[in-house]
Amino acid sequence: MTLFARLSPSNDQRSAHLAGIALMLTGIGLFSLGDAVGKVVVATYTLGQFLLLRSVTSITLMAPFIWRERALFRRLPRPGLHALRVVMSTVEVAAFFAAVTYLPLVDVITYYLATPIFVTAIAALVLKEAVGWRRWSAVGVGFCGVLVALQPSADTLTWPALIALGGSLSFAVSLVATRSLRGAPDIVLASSQFAGTLILGAVMAPFGWVTPDLGGVVLFVAAGAIAVGALLSVNRSLRLAPASVVVPYQYTMIIYAVIFGYVVFGDVPAWHTLAGAAIIIGAGFYIFLREQRLGRTSDGITPPPA
Repeated sequence: MTLFARLSPSNDQRSAHLAGIALMLTGIGLFSLGDAVGKVVVATYTLGQFLLLRSVTSITLMAPFIWRERALFRRLPRPGLHALRVVMSTVEVAAFFAAVTYLPLVDVITYYLATPIFVTAIAALVLKEAVGWRRWSAVGVGFCGVLVALQPSADTLTWPALIALGGSLSFAVSLVATRSLRGAPDIVLASSQFAGTLILGAVMAPFGWVTPDLGGVVLFVAAGAIAVGALLSVNRSLRLAPASVVVPYQYTMIIYAVIFGYVVFGDVPAWHTLAGAAIIIGAGFYIFLREQRLGRTSDGITPPPA
């Protein structure tokens, strides 16, 4: 290969795409690791403590970037929509970790895979976006996948499962809000989300506070650092490569969930959970492809606990 070929735009683009894919896989892996760490933490400490101390760590690590871009926070357009996004993303994070306290990690992730389905339905019903019969059909198939995974009955329709589904719906609302705030800087969106969970954690933490030992402090700090690393990896990935290239790799979160669930907690996913996840992924992937074909930018399935 000649030097000219190595420096050609096509090769540079290919390298950027490969780097974007690698960063997306890294980011999803880190998010999944953070989910597993959170599940370990909330088994011993309260949810409020976890939200508070995790957010304190994340905001501390992001402080230099927040300070450098501080002027951006003074002139935010549509502050009401920003507030709605923060509230919904905070509810989503709290619901996620509340659900994993009682359910296997892979079950909760499966319910969250339905987020693109909810986004499409909300965009059509609330934002009046045009959604044709093909995508409505995919929405219907996706909800069937949710039912397959949930196996609704008196025994399986539990509060943790409903909380997980509620968290997925809250996440979808926050993504629709984010879609309407495309011009907002990444640092504003990320830091405001961590600030929301910090405030909720500060309100909840005094109730049932358990003073952490050294091991607990390490876990809290690790959870916050992992969240920042995951967020930076995913954001950088989307800058290096088009969403159509990297977003499908976000579905690997179910693979990570199975691995971490089995290795850390000894959870073996039920057949109906995996079958439902496969149906949901297929429907979500179809919706993503239709969005790309119609020239829209897809929100993908940005991992739950950002």
